[in-house]
Amino acid sequence: MNTDTVKGFKDFTGEEARKREKVRKILVETFEKYSFEPAETPIIEYEEFVRGQNQNDEAVSEIFKLKDRGKRKLALRYEFTFQLKRIAQGKKLPYKRYQIGPVFRDEPVSENRFRQFTQCDVDTIGSTIKDEAEILALTSEILKSIGISPLILINNRKLMDEILSDNGISEKNKTQVLREIDKYDKLPESQVRELLRNLDAENVLDSLKKGEKYFSQFQTYKKIISLMEYCKAYGLKVNFAPSIVRGLSYYNGSVFEIKANGVKESLVAGGSYKVGEVQATGLSFGLERICKITKLEKSEDKFLIVSLDQDRQAINLLNKLRTQGKTTSIFYGKPSKALEYANSCKINNVIFVGAKEVKAKKFKVKDMKTGRQKTLVIQKVTKKNVLMKKKG
Repeated sequence: MNTDTVKGFKDFTGEEARKREKVRKILVETFEKYSFEPAETPIIEYEEFVRGQNQNDEAVSEIFKLKDRGKRKLALRYEFTFQLKRIAQGKKLPYKRYQIGPVFRDEPVSENRFRQFTQCDVDTIGSTIKDEAEILALTSEILKSIGISPLILINNRKLMDEILSDNGISEKNKTQVLREIDKYDKLPESQVRELLRNLDAENVLDSLKKGEKYFSQFQTYKKIISLMEYCKAYGLKVNFAPSIVRGLSYYNGSVFEIKANGVKESLVAGGSYKVGEVQATGLSFGLERICKITKLEKSEDKFLIVSLDQDRQAINLLNKLRTQGKTTSIFYGKPSKALEYANSCKINNVIFVGAKEVKAKKFKVKDMKTGRQKTLVIQKVTKKNVLMKKKG
């Protein structure tokens, strides 16, 4: 039996899993602080619903398709946004929700691109430019709290439509031209030019490199300026990037990408779109990409209690430390094996519980990093009376 993971899928264990949980916790705490409420939706939906009105989008074409015993055509969700059509119905506006969970795409695999990945979405249904600024502020706060300096890039799909019209691009070619421009930060410029040349749209790339004087002639550019002003109210700096498009065709206004040093792809991305007839805006955090570059503070002290034929007393000490919120586990066996186990699990404090220690109510604590020993003194069982002192 082959027990390897399927290509594009991955196990997360140990410190890597802990890091993911810490980032999740920060995300949830910040989402909640900004008054977003949680939601959960099914991983499997009807294929027709998954595809929606975006049949030609690359992400939609890469959905995992399956059938149940009733031969119904189903698919794994490739994102969360389409499910808002259902869960936002009847909600008081603005409806602010967040969701964290796995999504799936049957696409080519690369170092930073998987077939199952965890999206962390935050969306406001019934939104304005003011809500867009708030979501960008939320994003900046999260990334900074986990040690990432974000570069926030903004654009507007309606502005792009005006620029394409100004360059004489026909309506039938606009969607494809936008798809090619969206590859600007993924492919060499020469390749993007060649793709645009095939659509007789190479001049669009030159237009996107022009200054503010060129863009200010378009009506939608005023919305870019307005969004920047609201972001300033949050103490947030954003950058206008006219080559940012976003691949999904449902975006109808502002689009965002947040980048950082250490990873080529965007860490967070999204934009404005409609849920039914209601304007909405949202961003999606890529957990795997964020965890790859973030550096969180080291974990607090962990303890391993080693019972030297003093199981009940060892369990008693275990309970006392856990009552204080200490991360503690117990080991029944030889001290040498216990030390091996502590090293493998990155446990930095090992406490030996033997007959001598129990009688004296003083326990040796070995610091696994320095090799030094401390003494743990036990008094009455309260939350504040387990004392640790250096020996000697």
